Amino acid sequence: MFTLLKQEGAARRGRFETVHGTIETPVFMNVGTCAAIKGGISTNDLREVHCQVELSNTYHLHLRPGDGLIRDMGGIHKFFNWDKPVLTDSGGFQVFSLAQLRKITEEGVRFASHIDGARIFMGPEESMQIQSNLASTIAMAFDECIENPAEYNYTKNSIARTTRWLQRCRVKLDELNAREDTINRHQLLFGINQGSTYADLRVEHMKQIREIDCAGYAIGGLAVGESAEEMYETIEVVEPYMPKDKPRYLMGVGTPCNILEAVHRGVDFFDCVMPSRNARHGNIFTWHGKMNLLNEKYARDPRPIDEGCGCPACQAYSRSYIRHLFKAKETLGMRLAVLHNLYFYNELMQKIRDALDGGYYESFYQKYRQILGERSEN
Repeated sequence: MFTLLKQEGAARRGRFETVHGTIETPVFMNVGTCAAIKGGISTNDLREVHCQVELSNTYHLHLRPGDGLIRDMGGIHKFFNWDKPVLTDSGGFQVFSLAQLRKITEEGVRFASHIDGARIFMGPEESMQIQSNLASTIAMAFDECIENPAEYNYTKNSIARTTRWLQRCRVKLDELNAREDTINRHQLLFGINQGSTYADLRVEHMKQIREIDCAGYAIGGLAVGESAEEMYETIEVVEPYMPKDKPRYLMGVGTPCNILEAVHRGVDFFDCVMPSRNARHGNIFTWHGKMNLLNEKYARDPRPIDEGCGCPACQAYSRSYIRHLFKAKETLGMRLAVLHNLYFYNELMQKIRDALDGGYYESFYQKYRQILGERSEN
């Protein structure tokens, strides 16, 4: 399913074949937690900004509208009119970050819904059943996302349990994929590496989970309290132990600079709410750095957000007008900003792939790793 086409240093150019289409990697997955991108973005918009993969969340869709309802509607692709790959997160991160009064046992996690306090149980089998009902292309294994910093012995015990949970996910998904009434009988499973920032535990856990057959492997539990340097060090520690013939996914990361650095270290898949969340507050990513569109200096600026950008916002509207929309609290301003940021992220990934194809990723990386993290003065 995954073909490694080319490599430059640790950076990888690949192609991942799925039942819902081909994914060219490295790739950024556009995050639609509740089967929608916040900011009024439709699936037609996603096609226009060249989205390859949409990501939705098991926890949120289980609570509302309910995975059973989505199954009855024909699965998530039919539900929100999307014909390309969808990855669903297992719900583990949300259980540990949003849920109230959670209790972890070997069986799974009992918790109270953050919406109405209803008591819910989720374990590996339940997560796989929910994701099978959603009929996503890729299902993530149910794991415990450990906060950083974490106590060493707790982390060691947690990763052992997460490995056992992955084994149960594998068994359950195989069973579900064998059923005649399953909507997507080709659903893929990705395992998740944990271990906080302890190098020995990260390596130990990666060695454990790579023995369980998965279509891909993720590095989880990062961008949750550690420094960027610690995150990069963790990737470097884990990468040599990840299967070369399977895609690698860095969960919940991140900024354009984070992506450049992680690709440089051998990562293939990314997701983050940052482009849409920042856009909704007027914070924009451009090829000359970050900009706050709400600044007074843009009030009479007739230029597009980013000259040369092909996004719908830059093709039709000025900085002045979009800033006015924000100030007037018109939702069109937020929508245009989100469209721009998503287009930028997807274009960034295309340029990364082009650089890898052309054998010049190192120079591309060195040029933009500083520019994209700076505040634009343009």
